[in-house]
Amino acid sequence: MEIFRYSGPQFNPYDDGSEREPETIDDGPWPSPRATGPLKATLQIPGSKSLTNRELVLSALATGPSRLRSPLHSRDSALMVQALRALGVDVREEQGSGDFGPDLVVTPGPLEGGTSIDCGLAGTVMRFLPPVAALALGPVAFDGDEAATRRPMRATIDALRALGVEVNDDGRGALPFSLYGTGGVRGGTVDLDASGSSQFVSALLMAAPRFAEGLTLRHTGATLPSIAHIDMTIEALRQRGVEVAVPEPGTWVVPPADIAPRDVVIEPDLSNAAPFLAAAAVAGGSVTIENWPARTTQVGAEVPRILERMGAESSYRSTGGGTGELTVTGTGRLMGIDLDNASELAPAVAAVAALADSETRLTGIAHLRGHETDRLAALATEINALGGDVTETDDGLVIRPAALHGGLWHSYEDHRMATAGAILGLVVPDVLIDDIATTAKTLPQFPELWTGPLLGTRPIADPLSLL
Repeated sequence: MEIFRYSGPQFNPYDDGSEREPETIDDGPWPSPRATGPLKATLQIPGSKSLTNRELVLSALATGPSRLRSPLHSRDSALMVQALRALGVDVREEQGSGDFGPDLVVTPGPLEGGTSIDCGLAGTVMRFLPPVAALALGPVAFDGDEAATRRPMRATIDALRALGVEVNDDGRGALPFSLYGTGGVRGGTVDLDASGSSQFVSALLMAAPRFAEGLTLRHTGATLPSIAHIDMTIEALRQRGVEVAVPEPGTWVVPPADIAPRDVVIEPDLSNAAPFLAAAAVAGGSVTIENWPARTTQVGAEVPRILERMGAESSYRSTGGGTGELTVTGTGRLMGIDLDNASELAPAVAAVAALADSETRLTGIAHLRGHETDRLAALATEINALGGDVTETDDGLVIRPAALHGGLWHSYEDHRMATAGAILGLVVPDVLIDDIATTAKTLPQFPELWTGPLLGTRPIADPLSLL
């Protein structure tokens, strides 16, 4: 069996001087390819978006240069790099050993205002960078895609005001807005409702060591989604010498401290691996992901356990150095499950559940209404349009068995909606995805990986041109 390692062109998404216009795969919907038999594929996945953008922020706030090895190169990471450069941080590419692009070397410097930041549709940019910008001297304006103006931002804006930062949002609680940095933030105690996104918490935790008095942060909402992402942030800070105390659930205490520079290898994005592993569950055969970390804070680590509960099998073989090969094998049966807080894995799980022989209940994911799109409404609408039986609840979805048929699947500018449609297209004939290019947000190589190593067909286009 041939092991696929990406060897396509290394497009540089950080070159602000490029005159090349973005391209698309074609002028119409993408015909989602069907599996013609059991799968047998081994492949690598590019770096984690969540880890790449966290490490970029912490590197920008550190006391010396950091090197990110095998980082993600995608629209979201490019937007983060461009934003940090606008704030005066030196981010350079250097040749590395990764298969998906160069390393990134980040050298911090005095943070500078008098600039504007394009957030695109990246939650990590629009939430992580305002507390960083508050440490700069001068005004910083934030804006993004039209869809970004519908993503919740009030918790960040209110928290900054509580810290004494001047913010002008005309009462919207959303993009666009601007703030005026005074070169530092006093810190202290802040209460906020992070029910809409754990990113509100992570953003403040990462900047807090640079606050003069540190930060005591208290979540006041009834629920706190995606706690695993907060744990990821706390671990990233710990690796750089900053200890975050958690005296009780929903309270975090960060002392003023130096953030150490770091030479770090970015793990593969396990959430982006989810559609490929789900492919084995729905189409049969097996799919192996290389370089799967033995220990990780990524939410995507739950994928094999979820697929096991739905009828698949999984195995892990250590290859040394703290990584190994994770394999999921389909068994010919898919069962429904009750699953709480599937977080960003929900679209992939919902697609598998739409093909199961019993009911699935996904709960604890009301916050997905504030992601790139309202994912609960989008999943219910699109699966039902293909003949499915999905009901939206207050905090999730109920997905019942139904015979599916082909049709147009809308991505809503949401990369995980696009890949969910591709999962269904493996076994449902004539599924057309209206905008596969949206996968460039976190996985530009998706079309090539999906049609090449996964299905053994010819790639449709240069995936990096989607950037």
